[in-house]
Amino acid sequence: MAEPAKQILIIVHQAQSTPGRVGMALRARGYELDIRRPCIGHPLPETTEPYDGVVVFGGPMSANDCGELDYIRDEISWLDVPLRENTPFFGICLGAQLLSRHLGGQVETHPDGMAEVGYYPIFPTQAGEQMMEWPSHMYQWHREGFSVPDTAELLVKGEMFENQAFRYGPSAIGIQFHPELTLAMMHRWTVKGRERLTLPGTQKPDAHFDGRRKYDDQVKEWLEQFLDLWLVSKAGVQTIAAE
Repeated sequence: MAEPAKQILIIVHQAQSTPGRVGMALRARGYELDIRRPCIGHPLPETTEPYDGVVVFGGPMSANDCGELDYIRDEISWLDVPLRENTPFFGICLGAQLLSRHLGGQVETHPDGMAEVGYYPIFPTQAGEQMMEWPSHMYQWHREGFSVPDTAELLVKGEMFENQAFRYGPSAIGIQFHPELTLAMMHRWTVKGRERLTLPGTQKPDAHFDGRRKYDDQVKEWLEQFLDLWLVSKAGVQTIAAE
Protein backbone atom coordinates (compact mmCIF):
# COMPACT_ATOMS: atom_id res chain seq x y z
CA MET A 1 0.00 0.00 0.00
CA ALA A 2 1.47 3.34 -1.05
CA GLU A 3 2.30 5.85 1.64
CA PRO A 4 0.18 9.03 1.60
CA ALA A 5 1.78 11.99 -0.16
CA LYS A 6 3.60 14.51 1.97
CA GLN A 7 1.62 17.75 1.90
CA ILE A 8 2.00 21.33 3.04
CA LEU A 9 -1.00 23.63 3.31
CA ILE A 10 -0.19 27.00 1.72
CA ILE A 11 -2.39 30.06 2.35
CA VAL A 12 -1.88 33.14 0.17
CA HIS A 13 -3.87 36.35 0.10
CA GLN A 14 -4.11 37.44 -3.52
CA ALA A 15 -5.46 35.61 -6.56
CA GLN A 16 -2.08 35.61 -8.33
CA SER A 17 0.22 35.19 -5.31
CA THR A 18 2.72 32.33 -5.22
CA PRO A 19 4.72 30.76 -2.38
CA GLY A 20 7.94 31.83 -4.09
CA ARG A 21 11.20 30.40 -2.86
CA VAL A 22 9.54 28.75 0.13
CA GLY A 23 7.29 26.78 -2.21
CA MET A 24 10.21 25.78 -4.41
CA ALA A 25 12.22 24.61 -1.40
CA LEU A 26 9.32 22.56 -0.08
CA ARG A 27 8.71 20.93 -3.46
CA ALA A 28 12.42 20.10 -3.65
CA ARG A 29 11.96 18.21 -0.37
CA GLY A 30 9.20 16.11 -1.91
CA TYR A 31 6.15 17.93 -0.56
CA GLU A 32 2.98 18.57 -2.50
CA LEU A 33 1.52 22.03 -1.97
CA ASP A 34 -2.19 22.49 -1.32
CA ILE A 35 -2.55 26.19 -2.15
CA ARG A 36 -5.64 27.92 -0.77
CA ARG A 37 -6.72 31.51 -1.51
CA PRO A 38 -9.41 32.53 1.00
CA CYS A 39 -9.68 35.92 -0.73
CA ILE A 40 -11.40 34.23 -3.68
CA GLY A 41 -13.49 31.85 -1.63
CA HIS A 42 -11.24 28.85 -1.12
CA PRO A 43 -12.27 27.07 2.09
CA LEU A 44 -9.82 26.27 4.86
CA PRO A 45 -9.74 22.64 6.04
CA GLU A 46 -11.49 21.53 9.20
CA THR A 47 -8.32 19.70 10.27
CA THR A 48 -4.63 20.01 9.43
CA GLU A 49 -3.83 16.45 10.43
CA PRO A 50 -3.20 15.35 6.79
CA TYR A 51 -0.55 18.07 6.44
CA ASP A 52 3.07 18.14 7.52
CA GLY A 53 2.95 21.91 7.94
CA VAL A 54 1.01 25.11 7.31
CA VAL A 55 2.54 28.24 5.77
CA VAL A 56 0.57 31.52 5.78
CA PHE A 57 2.01 34.23 3.55
CA GLY A 58 1.69 38.01 3.38
CA GLY A 59 -0.58 40.34 1.47
CA PRO A 60 -1.49 44.02 1.04
CA MET A 61 -4.38 43.85 3.49
CA SER A 62 -4.07 44.32 7.25
CA ALA A 63 -4.63 41.84 10.04
CA ASN A 64 -6.87 44.59 11.43
CA ASP A 65 -9.19 44.32 8.43
CA CYS A 66 -11.15 41.58 10.19
CA GLY A 67 -14.10 43.96 10.53
CA GLU A 68 -14.25 44.58 6.77
CA LEU A 69 -12.90 41.36 5.24
CA ASP A 70 -14.73 38.23 6.34
CA TYR A 71 -11.95 35.94 5.18
CA ILE A 72 -9.39 37.73 7.38
CA ARG A 73 -11.66 37.41 10.42
CA ASP A 74 -12.30 33.75 9.62
CA GLU A 75 -8.61 33.04 9.06
CA ILE A 76 -7.63 34.52 12.42
CA SER A 77 -10.18 32.26 14.11
CA TRP A 78 -9.15 29.24 11.98
CA LEU A 79 -5.55 29.41 13.23
CA ASP A 80 -6.76 27.54 16.29
CA VAL A 81 -6.85 24.41 14.12
CA PRO A 82 -3.12 23.99 13.37
CA LEU A 83 -2.15 25.27 16.82
CA ARG A 84 -4.49 22.83 18.58
CA GLU A 85 -3.31 19.94 16.43
CA ASN A 86 0.40 20.81 16.82
CA THR A 87 0.86 21.05 13.07
CA PRO A 88 4.04 23.03 12.33
CA PHE A 89 2.97 26.58 11.47
CA PHE A 90 5.01 29.22 9.66
CA GLY A 91 3.59 32.74 9.34
CA ILE A 92 5.30 35.25 7.06
CA CYS A 93 4.59 38.99 7.44
CA LEU A 94 0.77 39.14 7.40
CA GLY A 95 0.78 35.48 8.41
CA ALA A 96 2.77 36.35 11.55
CA GLN A 97 0.50 39.31 12.26
CA LEU A 98 -2.59 37.09 11.99
CA LEU A 99 -0.96 34.67 14.43
CA SER A 100 -0.23 37.50 16.84
CA ARG A 101 -3.84 38.68 16.65
CA HIS A 102 -5.11 35.13 17.21
CA LEU A 103 -2.97 34.85 20.35
CA GLY A 104 -4.19 38.14 21.78
CA GLY A 105 -1.46 40.41 20.41
CA GLN A 106 -1.85 43.64 18.48
CA VAL A 107 -0.91 44.82 14.99
CA GLU A 108 -0.15 48.52 14.67
CA THR A 109 1.55 51.06 12.45
CA HIS A 110 4.84 52.64 13.55
CA PRO A 111 4.22 55.58 15.93
CA ASP A 112 6.26 57.85 13.63
CA GLY A 113 4.69 56.59 10.41
CA MET A 114 7.82 54.68 9.39
CA ALA A 115 7.83 51.64 7.10
CA GLU A 116 10.39 48.93 6.37
CA VAL A 117 10.68 48.27 2.64
CA GLY A 118 14.05 46.88 1.60
CA TYR A 119 16.87 45.12 3.47
CA TYR A 120 17.25 45.88 7.17
CA PRO A 121 19.48 44.41 9.92
CA ILE A 122 18.03 41.88 12.35
CA PHE A 123 19.30 40.84 15.77
CA PRO A 124 18.49 37.43 17.30
CA THR A 125 17.66 37.26 20.98
CA GLN A 126 19.25 34.63 23.18
CA ALA A 127 16.36 32.31 22.36
CA GLY A 128 16.86 32.99 18.65
CA GLU A 129 20.58 32.27 18.87
CA GLN A 130 19.88 28.99 20.63
CA MET A 131 17.48 28.04 17.87
CA MET A 132 19.79 28.67 14.88
CA GLU A 133 22.08 31.11 13.11
CA TRP A 134 20.34 34.06 11.40
CA PRO A 135 21.34 36.32 8.50
CA SER A 136 22.58 39.84 9.24
CA HIS A 137 19.83 41.41 7.08
CA MET A 138 16.40 40.33 5.84
CA TYR A 139 14.09 41.71 3.16
CA GLN A 140 11.11 43.61 4.52
CA TRP A 141 7.91 44.99 3.01
CA HIS A 142 5.55 46.30 5.69
CA ARG A 143 4.29 49.37 7.51
CA GLU A 144 2.60 47.54 10.39
CA GLY A 145 4.22 45.45 13.07
CA PHE A 146 3.05 42.86 15.57
CA SER A 147 3.32 42.66 19.33
CA VAL A 148 4.63 39.44 20.84
CA PRO A 149 1.79 37.78 22.78
CA ASP A 150 2.39 36.97 26.43
CA THR A 151 2.35 33.26 25.62
CA ALA A 152 5.02 33.58 22.89
CA GLU A 153 8.79 34.05 22.86
CA LEU A 154 10.65 36.76 20.94
CA LEU A 155 13.34 35.31 18.66
CA VAL A 156 14.56 38.27 16.60
CA LYS A 157 14.59 42.05 17.07
CA GLY A 158 14.90 44.94 14.63
CA GLU A 159 15.77 48.62 14.88
CA MET A 160 12.69 50.29 13.39
CA PHE A 161 10.17 47.57 14.29
CA GLU A 162 11.45 45.81 17.38
CA ASN A 163 9.52 42.55 17.02
CA GLN A 164 10.72 40.57 14.00
CA ALA A 165 10.17 36.89 14.83
CA PHE A 166 8.52 34.90 17.59
CA ARG A 167 7.77 31.33 18.54
CA TYR A 168 4.59 30.01 20.10
CA GLY A 169 4.64 26.58 21.64
CA PRO A 170 6.79 23.87 20.09
CA SER A 171 5.80 24.27 16.45
CA ALA A 172 4.60 27.75 15.47
CA ILE A 173 6.91 30.49 14.15
CA GLY A 174 5.97 33.97 12.92
CA ILE A 175 8.39 36.26 11.09
CA GLN A 176 8.00 39.82 9.83
CA PHE A 177 10.40 39.51 6.87
CA HIS A 178 10.26 37.82 3.47
CA PRO A 179 12.68 34.94 2.80
CA GLU A 180 10.33 33.63 0.09
CA LEU A 181 11.21 36.51 -2.24
CA THR A 182 12.63 35.54 -5.64
CA LEU A 183 14.36 38.00 -7.94
CA ALA A 184 11.29 38.05 -10.20
CA MET A 185 9.10 38.85 -7.19
CA MET A 186 11.39 41.72 -6.22
CA HIS A 187 11.04 43.19 -9.71
CA ARG A 188 7.22 42.93 -9.48
CA TRP A 189 6.97 44.33 -5.98
CA THR A 190 9.21 47.34 -6.62
CA VAL A 191 7.20 48.19 -9.76
CA LYS A 192 3.63 47.41 -8.71
CA GLY A 193 4.16 48.62 -5.15
CA ARG A 194 6.28 51.64 -5.97
CA GLU A 195 3.97 53.97 -4.02
CA ARG A 196 5.15 52.20 -0.84
CA LEU A 197 8.72 53.30 -1.64
CA THR A 198 7.79 56.90 -0.83
CA LEU A 199 6.99 56.15 2.82
CA PRO A 200 9.47 57.37 5.44
CA GLY A 201 12.10 54.81 6.32
CA THR A 202 11.89 52.90 3.04
CA GLN A 203 14.73 52.27 0.60
CA LYS A 204 14.97 53.25 -3.06
CA PRO A 205 14.69 50.45 -5.66
CA ASP A 206 18.44 50.35 -6.38
CA ALA A 207 19.08 49.62 -2.71
CA HIS A 208 16.76 46.61 -2.87
CA PHE A 209 18.78 45.00 -5.64
CA ASP A 210 22.10 45.99 -4.07
CA GLY A 211 20.90 44.40 -0.84
CA ARG A 212 19.93 41.23 -2.63
CA ARG A 213 23.44 40.91 -4.09
CA LYS A 214 24.93 41.40 -0.62
CA TYR A 215 22.63 39.34 1.56
CA ASP A 216 20.65 36.84 -0.48
CA ASP A 217 23.15 33.99 -0.13
CA GLN A 218 22.77 34.28 3.65
CA VAL A 219 18.98 34.31 3.34
CA LYS A 220 18.91 31.23 1.08
CA GLU A 221 21.14 29.29 3.45
CA TRP A 222 19.02 30.35 6.42
CA LEU A 223 15.79 29.29 4.71
CA GLU A 224 17.14 25.84 3.87
CA GLN A 225 18.24 25.29 7.47
CA PHE A 226 15.04 26.76 8.88
CA LEU A 227 12.75 24.55 6.80
CA ASP A 228 14.67 21.41 7.78
CA LEU A 229 14.40 22.48 11.41
CA TRP A 230 10.73 23.39 11.15
CA LEU A 231 9.75 20.19 9.36
CA VAL A 232 11.70 17.84 11.60
CA SER A 233 8.51 16.36 13.02
CA LYS A 234 4.86 17.15 13.67
CA ALA A 235 5.76 16.99 17.34
CA GLY A 236 7.29 20.42 17.07
CA VAL A 237 10.20 22.65 16.20
CA GLN A 238 13.52 21.45 17.54
CA THR A 239 16.48 23.66 18.29
CA ILE A 240 19.97 23.45 16.89
CA ALA A 241 23.06 25.09 18.22
CA ALA A 242 24.49 27.92 16.16
CA GLU A 243 27.81 26.90 14.68
